[in-house]
Amino acid sequence: MGDIRRRGVVALGLTGLVAPLTLALGAAPAQAASSCTTSTGPYQKQAEKFLGRPVDGRQSAADCKAIRAFQAKNGITPTIGYAGPVTWGVMDLINQQKAVGKNPNRSGKCPVNKGRIACVDLTHQLSWIQDGKKLVYGPVPVRTGRKGFVTRTGLTKVYWRDLHHVSTLYDVSMPYSQFFNGGEAFHSVGLSMWNPPGSHGCVNMTPKDAKKYWSLLRTGDDVFVYGHKPGT
Repeated sequence: MGDIRRRGVVALGLTGLVAPLTLALGAAPAQAASSCTTSTGPYQKQAEKFLGRPVDGRQSAADCKAIRAFQAKNGITPTIGYAGPVTWGVMDLINQQKAVGKNPNRSGKCPVNKGRIACVDLTHQLSWIQDGKKLVYGPVPVRTGRKGFVTRTGLTKVYWRDLHHVSTLYDVSMPYSQFFNGGEAFHSVGLSMWNPPGSHGCVNMTPKDAKKYWSLLRTGDDVFVYGHKPGT
């Protein structure tokens, strides 16, 4: 972060890799994280349907195994197979993202009169690049700021790019960083895009998508962030 501080950028907006938060919300009665709960969660039927399991609303060993695998993949803790609100919240968001399809700017909220622009929809945790009304790349799932570090909304521009950036604030690598609002940047992370609770303000991306954004965007290109991330 040394270079950014000299430029007078607000460091509080900078994200890094955030360790998964142990979420008591939605947890079953105390059990070791390595065990599989027999409790039926409040979102049991929804989780069963999402995972392609028989929808009967009753927890089974197979249900628990499937839910646990989903939790482990996406950094949801404790990984005990309980279908609580956090687990269902991630599943529901994935369903909403799929429903967006290939027309992410259906609402017209991201400007179409700016030429090439990177759009970030906080509500659906999606980003894409468009040129006028033409979709250039995406939409792709992203991981934006958690509560207390919400990614700021509005129209800005990419003002600095650093391929091998390292945050001195959080001591983490931020490959393919493209800064657009203070310390907030597009950059890759080695986490699931649905890993709660979120970043420290940056727009996290998969390495593949961050690399593609790096090849498509340039300093001076517009970035538009809008919406409201669930739970913030």
